Amino acid sequence: MKRALLLLLPLTVAALQIAPAAEFNGVDLNMGNLYRLSKAKSRSISPENFTGEKGKGGMATEGTGKNASRELGVTWKVSPSVRIEASTTFVLADIKGPGCIQQIWMTPTGNWRKSIIRFYWDGETEPSVECPVGDFFASGWGKYGQINSLAVCVNPGSAFNCYWQMPFRKSARITMENTDSKSMVLYYQVNYALTPIAKDAAYFHAQFRQEKPIKEKGLYTIVDGIQGRGHYVGTYMAWQVHSPGWWGEGEIKFFMDGDRDWPTICGTGTEDYFCGSYNFENRETKKYQTFSTPYSGLSQVLPPDKIYEVGQQFGLYRWHIVDPIRFDKDLRVTIQALGWQSGGRYLQLEDDIASVAYWYQAEPHIPFPALRVLE
Repeated sequence: MKRALLLLLPLTVAALQIAPAAEFNGVDLNMGNLYRLSKAKSRSISPENFTGEKGKGGMATEGTGKNASRELGVTWKVSPSVRIEASTTFVLADIKGPGCIQQIWMTPTGNWRKSIIRFYWDGETEPSVECPVGDFFASGWGKYGQINSLAVCVNPGSAFNCYWQMPFRKSARITMENTDSKSMVLYYQVNYALTPIAKDAAYFHAQFRQEKPIKEKGLYTIVDGIQGRGHYVGTYMAWQVHSPGWWGEGEIKFFMDGDRDWPTICGTGTEDYFCGSYNFENRETKKYQTFSTPYSGLSQVLPPDKIYEVGQQFGLYRWHIVDPIRFDKDLRVTIQALGWQSGGRYLQLEDDIASVAYWYQAEPHIPFPALRVLE
């Protein structure tokens, strides 16, 4: 690799291991190589261009904005969004490759836990991404909370943005299923490049899980059953506590490549894994201190003005962009739900936990467990 390529973002080099720009045609432009010319073709899918075809944007004569544009006509925001009826699935994007999805923006109405987003690569029948849309964008509690990170940004008033690079060789298909009993409206845009993909480029995966309460006292499995070669790149957790006091003493553990009883990587505490310390407590206010950084955050505390109370809800994310967890054969990730009881002893908790695991791997992947979303 040429020395200049070392300027590439870790998201594209450390996590995705995209090939040198000469082979990948410089699709992953950033401030380090933004000046470099590329043969990649920029395309975008939205309700104003459902196919992303060149020169086909803004041609709609029907759409959710037709009434507002009735005096102006075509090209004047006739189709800015789509309505997805109850118990139906809408195809957001159906792209022929090779190429790479570079950014996704959307703002869905309705219940974010009842809107399920799925990604399918190269014609596969089992999704590589299957999550409630809110959790996929690190917003599992159905309420706005700003996130300023490299991989996911959540901006006012309910703008979800994803910057995970998602290469595909033959095709990419994205769907949204509305499992609610009423319709929803979705504004969205999928920005991608048509370009050759390196032989060693892996496919993006994300899997949602939820236990309410956790099935095994004191222990929650974020993901298991991953088989193949790849690297783990992120964790989002929506955590609700059922015991008073501090709840985050539990260790995260990565069991890889044949590990059974003992993991290769073992953390030292929940707040430590999410790159915080000492209960996320602000020593002056004596309250939880939310934060959002490029790689980690405690993005939500609900209600925000309480501490150590039963029923509080937390949203946490940790992106392994510069420190991906690499595996050759298999991977299982668990985290302990651990608090304190009298006498300075640990207490195994029975909290409500939902999570999203994000990783890249070579296909094929093991089909996910049946999706279960609990109220």
